[in-house]
Amino acid sequence: MADVSEFIESAKPMFAAHLNAYLSTNGDEGYLLDASHAGGNTITTCLILKTIGRKSGRTSLVPLIYSAWGAEYIIVASKAGSDSHPAWFTNLIAQPEVCFQVRDKIFRASWRIVEGAERQRMWDYVTQYYPPYADYQSITERQIPVLLLTPVEQIHETWTVPA
Repeated sequence: MADVSEFIESAKPMFAAHLNAYLSTNGDEGYLLDASHAGGNTITTCLILKTIGRKSGRTSLVPLIYSAWGAEYIIVASKAGSDSHPAWFTNLIAQPEVCFQVRDKIFRASWRIVEGAERQRMWDYVTQYYPPYADYQSITERQIPVLLLTPVEQIHETWTVPA
């Protein structure tokens, strides 16, 4: 069983700074992340996922690593190998649609959890793109969800860091 709560708690200021930089520069800063300190690549792409709290109703903006998959985007609900799903994932499963930002473009999108052989192909791809995902899977008993975001339309909004 993996307890990564201490790591998650210690990383919150870094995630907040990343989100603020991404939003305040329209992705000029924060879109590309050097993840080499965590075992990833020096050039890693990030998006901002917007979810609505399933209980609170509050908007949440979360920076996430993504991998391009044709015209779609793969995200992984790893939570650094925690035994519980990330909050953004549990909020997402309560919503039929989602919004996300890549650099300076914001999209309304459909999403789905990929399974079976398709999941395996995407898992192999994302673990090559960001090798720590394989380490995260090795420390938890849950199967880490792999999700595919499919843009439906570009929307014209400006997101700011919630107060």
